[in-house]
Amino acid sequence: MTHFEKTAVLGAGVIGASWTALFLAAGKDVCVFDVSDTVQDDVSDYVEKAWPTLVEIGLAVDGRRGVLSFAQTPEEAVREADFVQENVPERLPIKLDLYRRIEPHLKTNAIVSSSASGLMVKEMQAGWTNPARFILGHPFNPPHLVPLVEVIGNERTDPAALLDAEAFYREVGKVTIRVNKEVPGHVANRLQAALWREAIHLVKEGVASVEDVDTAVWAGPGLRWGAMGPHMLFSLGAGAGGLAEFCNRYADSFHRWWDDLGAPKITAEVAEKLGQGVAEEAKGRGVEALSTKRDALIVAHMKAVKDLR
Repeated sequence: MTHFEKTAVLGAGVIGASWTALFLAAGKDVCVFDVSDTVQDDVSDYVEKAWPTLVEIGLAVDGRRGVLSFAQTPEEAVREADFVQENVPERLPIKLDLYRRIEPHLKTNAIVSSSASGLMVKEMQAGWTNPARFILGHPFNPPHLVPLVEVIGNERTDPAALLDAEAFYREVGKVTIRVNKEVPGHVANRLQAALWREAIHLVKEGVASVEDVDTAVWAGPGLRWGAMGPHMLFSLGAGAGGLAEFCNRYADSFHRWWDDLGAPKITAEVAEKLGQGVAEEAKGRGVEALSTKRDALIVAHMKAVKDLR
């Protein structure tokens, strides 16, 4: 397994800044590149704000902290890096141009991992002469808090690169899953898209308000999903009979529900209705206050289950 100590972060918006904080907390040196004129202040401020939380959840152990630096070009940023996390805007021409620029400057065994959520590995490989050490490592926002990373390659990817990337992510505190077949949206985004589609349908059809649909998730199955996934939970729901018995008991009910699920489109009218509902749910709280509450709840959950995993 390759040993990764020096990292680079390309693209330092919210996702890139969050990755930076996490890598620093793991004791990794991080060189950041972003086209923004304020990148140094923005990333430094983000890291300082995130640091107490990283300490609280045990990801910054013994006060260790890597060295943060900034580069004027992406070529400079990756030159000494063992692991590169790429987070530039999700437009294929931008990514392909970046890959063509950095490839000649990478160390032999360096891994480049893209945070892309809507693009596929096979599309992004077009920017590489040799894409063997290029993978997709898709996080969930914010990466320094939410553990999941979806790791994806294909037949042109060196299998060792996937193993090395998974080991690196685990070292910095992440939980990885391997996506064995490329599909749009990967795994977790497709799952949340399916849930949101029905949540929109229920609001659109007047079954429940935006706030009550949200409450139905966090106060109901969302609590269980924070502990285990749907297959295991349903298996436990049937007792000793397991998932086979659950399917035997409830297949007809699920078929009835599935046949009645909606297929809404996000029109301007629907977006306006959802926006009004969210505004009512927010009860005057702004984005910063709600984000702080979200993060505090995530931290509380992670601390509560840390020793049970």
